[in-house]
Amino acid sequence: MAHSHPHVQVTSVESGVFEITIGGRTARLSAGDSFYVPSDVHHCAVCIEPGVLIDVFTPMRGDFVGA
Repeated sequence: MAHSHPHVQVTSVESGVFEITIGGRTARLSAGDSFYVPSDVHHCAVCIEPGVLIDVFTPMRGDFVGA
């Protein structure tokens, strides 16, 4: 489901295949690819083939701390 947040997000695709939509533009990404989401931009990811995404947020997301 598309969402946005005030945090900048950088994500690396470790494995699998994902369809990523950022600000209305969609791309299919796989292992070795990465993407950048600016603050407050709607985005979503759909898993096409099972895999792993590694997310980095700045500033730190308080709702993830201790989760």
